[in-house]
Amino acid sequence: MSTELVEIAGLSVELIRKPIKNLHIGVYPPHGRVRVAAPPAISEDAIRVAVVTRLGWIKKKQREFEGQARQTERRYVSGETYYLFGRPLRLMVRTAATKRCSIQPEGSDRLVMTVPEDSTSQQKVLWFKAWSRAQLKERASPRVAKWAERLGVATPRWGIKRMRTKWGSCNPEKGLIWLNLDLAQKPLQSLDYVVLHELAHLLAPCHDDVFVGIMDRNMPGWRQVRADLNALPLST
Repeated sequence: MSTELVEIAGLSVELIRKPIKNLHIGVYPPHGRVRVAAPPAISEDAIRVAVVTRLGWIKKKQREFEGQARQTERRYVSGETYYLFGRPLRLMVRTAATKRCSIQPEGSDRLVMTVPEDSTSQQKVLWFKAWSRAQLKERASPRVAKWAERLGVATPRWGIKRMRTKWGSCNPEKGLIWLNLDLAQKPLQSLDYVVLHELAHLLAPCHDDVFVGIMDRNMPGWRQVRADLNALPLST
């Protein structure tokens, strides 16, 4: 498999050559990245014609992503709204004579963040990210094990990191999966979808008929879940 960036009709296009039957054009959130997956035998001229032919659709998708809601910049002060697996929680920041930060949901709609009296905004950012990572790890771990067992694959190594253009990624050769930290904000069905999607790549590295068949058998409504996930507000 090889990857290169080419310019087609004023677009920066990620061109991936891999052993698949048909050419596939995709536009991906959050910034409308264009990717073309093509068999090695298809010429670059044929790829350019395919992209130009679908230029109207590509531009439409990019406009949709541009108009998609963005979360307001977080300052980690009382009154802001944060999401925990799709549930909106109103933040309440308290100070205390402590050296550590604690973050706990309170009731059905509140998130209490207790911080040292002299804490800075940057410290609050780091504490909140660490808490979000722990929450995501707790929910993702049993899901990785469940879907791996269902697909009949060994539970892979996996981790969490911030990704700007993908909800997850899989390296089949290394048996390694990454999940986007932002999934801590999204509904749990989105997490199930992303975990299944990445695990499916251990059996089908490409988005081919084999991959689609795995998704259809194990999560018949996955296309709607994907659409709902991509329509949610993006991080700034």
